[in-house]
Amino acid sequence: MKLQIKEICEAQGIKSAYELAKRTKLNMPTAYRAFANDIKQFTPQTLEALCDALQTSPNDIFGYVEPQTAETAKITKDIPNAEKPAKQPGTPQTTGTKSDSMTVGEVISYLGKSESSVLRYIKKYGLKAEKIGQSWKILRKDVLEFEKSDFYINEAKK
Repeated sequence: MKLQIKEICEAQGIKSAYELAKRTKLNMPTAYRAFANDIKQFTPQTLEALCDALQTSPNDIFGYVEPQTAETAKITKDIPNAEKPAKQPGTPQTTGTKSDSMTVGEVISYLGKSESSVLRYIKKYGLKAEKIGQSWKILRKDVLEFEKSDFYINEAKK
């Protein structure tokens, strides 16, 4: 799924978050995040304000990205370093997906740490993650970077 608020605004001649805030009556931080397509959560009121002001529907705001088809799966299969079901040494892998994100459970398995440790790394020590609903999405590259960080090398591996 991809947000398309900025694109809709630009098509309607709205060139800034300030203009969006004036039109929607949203506060500036929310309007700024919306205009930058960087809003993580929507309240029903925010979504309604955006749809009313932009004269659009939620279906237009949330762009849909097609899932991988059998044809693109065949093409991806031939690409070197495409994700394989078995874990490759030194590289965290997710189970059965083509995404570059991991769940907390997968990070726990990879780092060999407890759930509370992984959540503490996210909340206090700079492991980049995005909360979606009640779960966390952590990019594989961010886990690798965190594993190389001074904090993890000096403190977490003890």
